[in-house]
Amino acid sequence: MSGLTLHGFRYSVYVRAARIALHERGLDYALIEVNPFSGANDPPNPHPMNRIPVLNHDGFRLFETLAILDYIASFPGPALIPDDPKRRARMWQVQGIVNSYAYWPLVRQVYVAGAWDRAVGRTVDQAELDAGLTAAGPVLAMLEDIATEGLALSGPVTLADIQLAPMIAAFATAPEGAGMLARHPVLSRWWQAMAERPSVTTTDAGLPVDSTEG
Repeated sequence: MSGLTLHGFRYSVYVRAARIALHERGLDYALIEVNPFSGANDPPNPHPMNRIPVLNHDGFRLFETLAILDYIASFPGPALIPDDPKRRARMWQVQGIVNSYAYWPLVRQVYVAGAWDRAVGRTVDQAELDAGLTAAGPVLAMLEDIATEGLALSGPVTLADIQLAPMIAAFATAPEGAGMLARHPVLSRWWQAMAERPSVTTTDAGLPVDSTEG
C-alpha cells in the first residue's frame, strides 16, 4: 500500500513500535528521519509539539503512538486488538504500564546510561543507571505477572506486544538491564520470541557509533 509516511527518529522506541506495527501488517511506508533532540528543524517535524512519531496516510496526519497503533491495526491482517474483553483489557493495561511506568526507567535511565552513553563514549552516569534499575524492578514484576497469567504477552501478537517490545529491547541492550530481565523467566521467554520476529529484527537500529572515534 502506498501513501504511508512515518516521521521519526530511528532510535526512538515509540517510532520503532509504529514501524513494527506497519511491518506486522505488511504495509509499505517511507521513513522520514526527524530528530527532535537535535535542535534543528530539517526536515521540518509535522508534529506541533516537535514530538515523534507522526504518521501520514494520503494526507491524513496522525500523531500520538496509541492512536497510530490503533489506526494501523485497522488495516487488513491478523487481529492486533483482541475481541475477548479480558484479553483486550490486559492489552490496554500493558500499554498503560508501558507509557506510565516503563518508559522512563527502562529507556531514559537504564538504556541511555547503560548502553547509549557507553556507545557514544560518554561517562556512564552510575547514579542514573542505579535509579533506573531500582524503578524498573516493580515494572518488570507487573509485566511478569501479566505474562504468567496468559491473557496478554502470551501470543498471538497484539498492540501490547508491539509497544512493549522496543522498550524491552532497549532495556536489555544494557548489560545491567539484560541481567535483571533474565530474573523474570516468563517475560524473558516472551522477549526471546518477539526478538526473532521479522518485524522486530527489521526495525532494529542498533546503537550509534562512538563519537570519540576518528
